[in-house]
Amino acid sequence: MTMAMTLRLLSTSQWIFDETGSAAQLGILGAVQLLQMPVVIYGGALADVMNRKVLMAMTQSVSFLSLLVLTILAFGEVLAPWHIWVVTGLTGMVNMLGSSARPAMLPRVVPRSHLTNAVTISTSTMQVAAITVPFLFGPLYINFGIGPTLLVTTCIAAASMIAPLIIRSSGAPEEGSAGGVKLQTIIEGFHFVRKHPILPGLYLLDIGVTIVSFYRMLFPFFSHELYGMGAQGTAMLTSANALGGVCGSMVVFITERWRRKGMIVLVATLIYALLLFAWGFNRVDLVDNPNLVLSLFDFSWTINYIFAIGLGLVALLGGTDAVGMTMRQALVQLTAPDNMLGRASSAHSFSAMGANHLGQMEVSFVGGIIGAGNVMVLGGVISVIVVFAIWRLVPGIRNYRYRPQRRPRG
Repeated sequence: MTMAMTLRLLSTSQWIFDETGSAAQLGILGAVQLLQMPVVIYGGALADVMNRKVLMAMTQSVSFLSLLVLTILAFGEVLAPWHIWVVTGLTGMVNMLGSSARPAMLPRVVPRSHLTNAVTISTSTMQVAAITVPFLFGPLYINFGIGPTLLVTTCIAAASMIAPLIIRSSGAPEEGSAGGVKLQTIIEGFHFVRKHPILPGLYLLDIGVTIVSFYRMLFPFFSHELYGMGAQGTAMLTSANALGGVCGSMVVFITERWRRKGMIVLVATLIYALLLFAWGFNRVDLVDNPNLVLSLFDFSWTINYIFAIGLGLVALLGGTDAVGMTMRQALVQLTAPDNMLGRASSAHSFSAMGANHLGQMEVSFVGGIIGAGNVMVLGGVISVIVVFAIWRLVPGIRNYRYRPQRRPRG
C-alpha cells in the first residue's frame, strides 16, 4: 500500500510540476486531500464495529481501480491535472475509511507487551517501502514517462488489495461491538480522546509542527528551488528521507524499555525543528561554487557538496520525524483499550493527515512567495515555539511513565 501510494504521489506530483512549473499546483493536491478529513472519524468508528481485514481490502480496491483509470488516461495522452486532483481526493477519502483498521489490527497479532516494537516494525516496513519507490520512480519516470510509471503503480496496488486477506488473525469486532456506526459511537470516541491525559497534546504537537514544515510531497519543488535539479533530485531526496526514517524507527527499538516515552516525542520533535533551520540555509545560491572535485589515483569525481549535505539533512529530518511518529502511535496503542483503538487511531490519523494536507498547502503557497529555504527556516522557528508550548501546557506528556505489564509465569 505504501509503495503504491508513494509512487502515485511522486509521479503525479512530478508530472504536475513539470507540466505547470507551479508550486501552487502542488499545493492544490493538499487542498483536495482535505476533503477526506470528515471520513477519518467515521472510518475509526467503522474499524471498531466491522471486520478490519475486509475493510482494508475493500478500501484498497478503490485505490487500484482509480490508478487503473489514471493509467488509461496517461497512455491515451489525455491526462490532465484535474484528473489527478479527482483521483487523489477520491482515493484519499476511501483510504481513510481503512486507515484506522491497520493500527487497530496490531493488538490482534502481537501481545500488548510487544506493541511498541510492533508499531516500530510496522513503521519501518512502510519506510523501507518508501526507500524502494524512488529507485523505481527515477528510472521509470525519466526514461519512460508518466504512463508506464502509473502502470507499475497499478500492479503494486493490486497486490496491496489482496494482502489484508492473508492475515491469519481474526479481524472481526469484539463480541458486542458489531453493528452499524451510530452517532453515539463517534461521540463516545470523541469524549474518550478529549478526556485522555496525553493524546490531545500529542495530536496538537503533530498539527502545530507539521502545518509549518511539511515537505515530503513537495520534493519536486525543493529539488528545483534549493539545488536546481529535477526528477533525479526528487528521487534522491525522497529515498534519503525514507532511509533516515528507517534508521529513526530502529532507534525506537533501543528506547523500548525507556519509561519516559512522552519526553522522547518532545525531544525528537525539537531536534526535527532545529534541523529545519539547517536545511533552509542549505541551498546552492548561497555559495559561489557548490561543486567539489575528489580524486583517487587516476579517477576523479565532481560532487555537488551542497546537495550531498542536503541529502544528509533530509535523512536526519526523516529519522527524527520517524522517532516522534512511531512513539506517538505506540502511545495510542498503549493507552487505549481494544474497543476504542479504531476511534483513537482515527483521531491520530485525523490530526496527522489533516496537518499534512494543510502543511502541503501552506509550505507550497508561502514557499512560492518567500522561497523554499526561507519557508523551512520560518517553519523551524514556529516548530520550536510549538514544542515548548506543549511541554509547558500539557504536562501529561512529559510526565508519562510507561509501566510494562508483567508476563504470567508458566
